[in-house]
Amino acid sequence: MIFDMVKKALLAGLGVQQSVQNFLDDLVKKGELSDGDAAKLLKDWINKTEESAQELEKKINEGVSKTLSVMNLPSRQDISRLEKQIEDLSKLLRASKS
Repeated sequence: MIFDMVKKALLAGLGVQQSVQNFLDDLVKKGELSDGDAAKLLKDWINKTEESAQELEKKINEGVSKTLSVMNLPSRQDISRLEKQIEDLSKLLRASKS
């Protein structure tokens, strides 16, 4: 569900970026904006968009982590640690049988 929401947001963002690019191109064609200014505005807008996306990703990750914590589910680290312990115990068992 979260993946679908993020996917839709990214696709919408691509559409918005194209709209911004078209808008700036129109301003350049009308002589209301120089090519350099348009490029800078687009770059600034893309940078702000990327920062916003990173902040959204951070908030989603925090929310998922909190939810998993409340649900008392093991983390990837917990599972990796347990797998290592099982591997170590298996090695000890094999060694003691020899």
